[in-house]
Amino acid sequence: MLRELSPLKQWALMSPSLCALETSDRNYTWAELNDLVAKVANHLNQQGLEAGDVLTSVGKNSIEQIIIFLACLELGVTCALTMPQTRAELDNKLDTLYLSKSKQRVWINVECQELSAISNIRYGETVEPQEVSAYQPDNLASIVFTSGSTGTPKAVTHTSRQHLASASGLLEPFSYQQGDTWLLSLPMYHVSGLAIVYRWLYSGAIIKVGTGDLATDILGVSHASLVATQLKRLLDDKVCLSLSHVLLGGSHVPLALSQQAAKQGIETWLGYGMTEAASTVTAKRIDEHYSAGKVLPNRELKLEGQRIYIGGETLASGYYRKGKLTPLVENGWFDSKDLGEWVSDELKIIGRADNQFISGGENVHCEEIEAALMQVPDISQAIVVPIADAEFGHRPVAVCIFTHALEKCEIEAYLQQRLVKFKWPIAYYSMPETLLQSGIKVSRKSVKEWLASQI
Repeated sequence: MLRELSPLKQWALMSPSLCALETSDRNYTWAELNDLVAKVANHLNQQGLEAGDVLTSVGKNSIEQIIIFLACLELGVTCALTMPQTRAELDNKLDTLYLSKSKQRVWINVECQELSAISNIRYGETVEPQEVSAYQPDNLASIVFTSGSTGTPKAVTHTSRQHLASASGLLEPFSYQQGDTWLLSLPMYHVSGLAIVYRWLYSGAIIKVGTGDLATDILGVSHASLVATQLKRLLDDKVCLSLSHVLLGGSHVPLALSQQAAKQGIETWLGYGMTEAASTVTAKRIDEHYSAGKVLPNRELKLEGQRIYIGGETLASGYYRKGKLTPLVENGWFDSKDLGEWVSDELKIIGRADNQFISGGENVHCEEIEAALMQVPDISQAIVVPIADAEFGHRPVAVCIFTHALEKCEIEAYLQQRLVKFKWPIAYYSMPETLLQSGIKVSRKSVKEWLASQI
């Protein structure tokens, strides 16, 4: 079988002296990065890692994590990315991946004595870079865990070909090219963060790994993936931005925020996607028409009733468990369990099928209420949870991030023109700081558990 050069090696040959990677300490050209990755790959190989193995990488974004991931691609090793967590949670994931504890290959990139005890792979470099050539675009490249609606972790597994199909499809309408810099602002253990890495590898542009301080990290970059509250804070604080493009996610995006960004020359885009589809499926530049945009190249999407099914070249190879893959598609289509409708040729998301509840005999979608609440001044985020009610079956309760305290009657004054009354939340709670951990979006499951402890 003919070996195909990895994207890293291709750029090292075509653009060796161009900047590839920025950190707070130094920058790397494609040639320098290629040499560093080769040395780390050799070091991993000397520790027994070889093509077909799975390495679990535990930690937050860092230069070492990117290098480890790129080294795994060169070795033909699948990299399973996961966040810092408790030992019990990590053991659960490791049990999903490996046939036995003796087969586990774990690199811990976080200061935690409990987790460090199971780390058996070290980060390091050999003296000289030796040629490593086990990369194939159809090797299993990444595993990202998703709990879906059940809360049970699923190990979603993609090849580089699938990731690159996702990247190329988004970058047809969304410009990102050599000379541009995309901040790795989302964690690689989420598919949205890993998608930034593959857009970088596809385009040959620059990626920046920051320190975790967004106000500092954002300086000098042209592209970023943010949630609406992050962008609003940057604009309101008058941070000196060189941004030209921002891909927004996590919640409803107010048109006023997009207009505020446009005054500084920033294009704001939003999209709809999921882990199984290697991130973004539809996207658009934000305008006055509320939708999730058009289906991107290399993807397919159909509605059966209102149920959204996804197809195309970006779908994962399957769910990984102990060396075997379980397909996630039936007849070529993946059931997203999301509900939507077409508005002209754009997709409008109604909500999750499992976020629908019945109140007084009527179907109600949590996301519809949340979108209305997000238009209320002084509410920057909202999660709606149905609670049992003897008369109506269920009634909605809202947990919100308030920029200023609001009375219930003030909120309802805004909802009058946007929602019929039976959809109005019967109570409002302020979101506790403990739930604001992800940086992408608040876990609906965590909100439900917290709310149950309050009622």
